[in-house]
Amino acid sequence: MRVVVQRSKQAQVTVEGNIAGAIEHGLVLLVGVTHEDTEQDARYAAEKIAGLRIFEDETGKMNLSVTDTGGQILSVSQFTLYGDCRKGKRPNFMAAARPEQALPLYDRFNELLREQGLRVETGVFGAMMEVSLVNDGPVTLIVESR
Repeated sequence: MRVVVQRSKQAQVTVEGNIAGAIEHGLVLLVGVTHEDTEQDARYAAEKIAGLRIFEDETGKMNLSVTDTGGQILSVSQFTLYGDCRKGKRPNFMAAARPEQALPLYDRFNELLREQGLRVETGVFGAMMEVSLVNDGPVTLIVESR
């Protein structure tokens, strides 16, 4: 799994003009799944993200996790994270898992985040989505399970 993690003051995802998910303080996750990913990859990514110490403590040091701060998660499926742009002008998406494999793993990843005690909002898998956020910091990281 490949997850782009963005610390956010607020965020929402809209599908066909309707808000599908919205958060205040927390993390926006763009989540990509590849063919070899298993539940072990989802578990690794969920535990890593829930525990990432990327929020400031009272001294201004990045020492707190989204769990510590009571933050929320906005998780958005993003197959294009596995786009290969090395050749030509059009990305190759062969490394992205097919929807029938990716959706159950994406759902399990979100479930594992909820098991960590986090409130998780999502977009709509496979839909054309508009994501808006106020990036806090900005802090943007990439978490990969392999």
